[in-house]
Amino acid sequence: MDDSEVWYGVVTSSDSIPTPRLRIADHPFLRGIDPDLMREAGRGSIDTTHETGDLIVRAGAPADRFHLIFHGRVAIEVGGPHRVRRTVQTIGPGEVLGWSWLCPPYVWPFDGRALKETRIVSLDATFLRRALRSRPAKGYRFLLRLLPVIGQRLENARIEMAGLQGP
Repeated sequence: MDDSEVWYGVVTSSDSIPTPRLRIADHPFLRGIDPDLMREAGRGSIDTTHETGDLIVRAGAPADRFHLIFHGRVAIEVGGPHRVRRTVQTIGPGEVLGWSWLCPPYVWPFDGRALKETRIVSLDATFLRRALRSRPAKGYRFLLRLLPVIGQRLENARIEMAGLQGP
């Protein structure tokens, strides 16, 4: 696979009509990020479509991908098999799903469920971590962009959990 293929996701749609490829460089979260960093980070990326109700990530499963949402809506849910599921946040086009790939133990603490047909490009976490480590200054800028996402998700989870405890 040459670098131009890496820059694009792999189309996995089963439609008989060809689906245009998505470019990770076109995702708002990655605009302005160093192209060499993104080329390296994009190796192993996949382009997928999830139907309404599909789990994109599952709590307890390995966090091995960083998801760029291009179309659709995703509910970030917490709870357990015997507890009421709670939506912590709903995200959509231009947003990202997941940061648990960043630090060990690399396990999803939540579910990410498609609320409608959702198209994403998922970056392989191993390649992404390697790209960030190999270019520390550029990796730092990437992480500065990711920090507000992490903070917002944690704040939303705190608010939801406080609401579960009642007055």
